[in-house]
Amino acid sequence: MEDLLGRLSALDPDAGAAVHVIAYFDRLVEARAGLEAIVRGAAVLAGCPAGLSDPGRGVHVRVLPDGRRADAGPPPDPAWPRTALPGGQAVLWLERPPPAGPVGAMALERAAAAARGVLDRTRGRAPLRPPREDPALVELVLDACAPAAARARAARELGLPGGVPVRAVALEGGAARVGPAGDAVPEGVRAGVGPAVDAADLPRSWALARTALRLAAEGTPQDPGPRVVHADELGGLAVLAAAVGPGTAPAPDVRALERAGAGAPWTLTTLYAVAYEPSLRAAAARLTVHHSTLQDRLAHAEHLLGWTVRDPRGRLRLQLALALRRLHREDFPS
Repeated sequence: MEDLLGRLSALDPDAGAAVHVIAYFDRLVEARAGLEAIVRGAAVLAGCPAGLSDPGRGVHVRVLPDGRRADAGPPPDPAWPRTALPGGQAVLWLERPPPAGPVGAMALERAAAAARGVLDRTRGRAPLRPPREDPALVELVLDACAPAAARARAARELGLPGGVPVRAVALEGGAARVGPAGDAVPEGVRAGVGPAVDAADLPRSWALARTALRLAAEGTPQDPGPRVVHADELGGLAVLAAAVGPGTAPAPDVRALERAGAGAPWTLTTLYAVAYEPSLRAAAARLTVHHSTLQDRLAHAEHLLGWTVRDPRGRLRLQLALALRRLHREDFPS
């Protein structure tokens, strides 16, 4: 896709930009992104504030072109480029003089289609007897843009107990789970676990669970580490995650880590063990290798990395490089 975009942009910049917009919103739809993320995409891609209002459902979202949410703003001007979502009173607009331009028009069209899907899933007619894990109800209870009364009703229909801490869990592929904080985390998949909160605060738990998922490893030789990460344990890594994403240029230490990992199949698992075990002997025991073998492996890995990992400063640098490497993955749209 990136190669196609590059060649298309060289031939026709407008067409290349339009394909980029389509791909961007397709990723949001695949990740089951909420209304705020969709409106944010329209604002950032069009380079102007964007808004969505649905008076019948009590929804109002407005995002600035730098990605910040700012619901307060001037009343929508009828002259601004806009599109109405069928089946209700919802309207999506761009705050700019007409015409919208090729990129703006495409962003408006694709954002409207994505937003329509969210509204249909989360605000449509619910079945009379919804199962406890009804996806539409789960999505609604996690949607910060939904009215509080609608989220409270969805929580009751999901059987979430009042007065008992609950939490959201983000699973690889974009799926979500909600339930009491004491419930077991699903096994066999990467997962980010949000903090325990009241049901009304589940959108915050969900946002932090998604951040934790970005730092969860595959648990393979090429991506060693825990497959389940708890947001409560991230500390400053949550700040790092907010600043780094798939579109951020990799730091030199990440590129060095990739080079080292390509050198031998054992390199990344060895470096991970050294980074997180309390001593080199403990790392050797975890890897089931002799201490002298570990020393030889480290000498080779440090040569490829360009820094030592045998002192506290080097270990911290290695831990940050491993975390940054996960944050650069393309498999979890924001």
